[in-house]
Amino acid sequence: MFSPRFLLLRSAASLTTRSLCTGGVSQGGRAPDMEEVRNRLREIVGASTNWSDHQHAMTERVSLSSMLAKSQQDLPAKTMKDSYLEVHLPLGSEPQLREKYLTFHNTVRFGRILEDLDSLAVLISYSHTYNPVLKRSPLSIVTALVDKIDMRQHVIYPDCDIKFTGHVTWVGKTSIEAKMHMSQYHDGAYSPVLDATFVMVARDPENKRAAFVNPLKPAGSEEDMIFQEGEANKSRRVDLSTASLLKVAPTDEERKIVHGLFLNTLDTKTVSFSSRVLPPNSVWMEDAKLKGLEICHPQERNIFNRIFGGFLMRKAYELGWANACSYGGCRPRLVAVDDILFQKPVDIGSLLLLSSQVCYTQGMYIQVRVHSEVFDPLTRQHNTTNVFHFTFVSDRDVPSIIPKTYGESMLYLDGKRHFNQTVEG
Repeated sequence: MFSPRFLLLRSAASLTTRSLCTGGVSQGGRAPDMEEVRNRLREIVGASTNWSDHQHAMTERVSLSSMLAKSQQDLPAKTMKDSYLEVHLPLGSEPQLREKYLTFHNTVRFGRILEDLDSLAVLISYSHTYNPVLKRSPLSIVTALVDKIDMRQHVIYPDCDIKFTGHVTWVGKTSIEAKMHMSQYHDGAYSPVLDATFVMVARDPENKRAAFVNPLKPAGSEEDMIFQEGEANKSRRVDLSTASLLKVAPTDEERKIVHGLFLNTLDTKTVSFSSRVLPPNSVWMEDAKLKGLEICHPQERNIFNRIFGGFLMRKAYELGWANACSYGGCRPRLVAVDDILFQKPVDIGSLLLLSSQVCYTQGMYIQVRVHSEVFDPLTRQHNTTNVFHFTFVSDRDVPSIIPKTYGESMLYLDGKRHFNQTVEG
C-alpha cells in the first residue's frame, strides 16, 4: 500500500495544467481527461491516429537518436512536482463515455482502468523527462513492470466521476518508478479506490537499447523518504527475482508443503506413488485452466507501433476474472494485481495466446496466474511476452486447488508467494 506521504503532492493544484508536459491548458482550466492524455502522448512522439501515417512517423523517429543524452549527468535533475499529474474520468457527467466502462452487471470494467493507468504512467514519465527545447521526445518510454496495484475499496461506481493523480517517485539511470492514486467522487467527496506502482523504462527512438533519463532530486525530507521507499522497492524486486523458483529450489518449508500435498492425495488402498486420490472439496490444478486467443490488430497499437500494454493487461485480467468466477461459482472481487512482468513487446499481427491458471487458494481467496505468449503459425514457435498475477476474493470459501505434478507444485508455491505478498503488503 502507498505511504500517506505520497498524497502530500496532491495539494499542488497549480501543477495540474502543467502536467501534460506543458502541452497546453485544458479548456476552462480543468484537469485533462484520458482522451487528452493519449492525444498528448501521440504529440510527444509524433505518432498518428492513422495506421499508414503512423508507420511513416515511426520511421522518421530514427533521426531523433542524435538527441539522446550521452550520460545521465548531461540531463538536468527534476523534482517530483515536475511530473505531478491529475486526470479526470467523467463517468458521472458523460453518459456516452460511461458505456465504454460499463459491465452487464452495472459495474466498472476494471480492465479499462488498467488501460488508463498504463497510459497515465507513460505520460507521468514523459513529464519527468520533458525538454522544452525539443519538439518531440527522442525517448521511447514503455512499461517494464506493474509492481503492485492494491484495491482500497471493492466498489467502483459506474456513474460517478473518477480522479487519477500520480508522479515519479524514484529514478534509476534508465528506469522510472511512477506511483498513482485513483479516487472516486461519491456522497459529496472523493474517496480512495486504489494505489498503483508502475516501473517504466526508457529506450532509444527505435526501442532497441536503453536510454538515460533525468535524475530525480527530492525536495525536502518528505520527498526524500518517498525516494528511499523507491530504493527499497528496487531491492525487493531484485531479491524476488533472485529467489525465483525458476532459478533456485524451494525452501525447506515449501518442500514440506509440497510433500504434505502429495501425502494427502495418495491412495491408501494401493500404496503407489502414481495412484492419487482427490481430497474432498478440492480441484486438480489441471482442471482449473481457461485459455483465450487474440489476433493483434492495428487498432490496439500503442504510440510505438506495438500492441498497447494496457490492452494486454485488460485481456489478461478479464480472462483471469472469468477463471476465478468459474472456479468459485460466483462473481469474485479483485484484491490486488501483483508483479506483471513485460518480457517482450507484442507486434501488430501477432497471434496472442492467453492461458489462465488458478494456482493457489486459501479460504475465500483465489490466486490466478495468466501467461501470455506469441505464437508464430509458420515456424510453430512460442515466445512468452507477459506473466500476470491477480488475487481475487469470493463471497464464500472456495475449493482447495491441488497440484499433481512437480511443475504444478512450483506454480502452487509461486502463487502462495504472491498471495502472501498481497496479504503482508
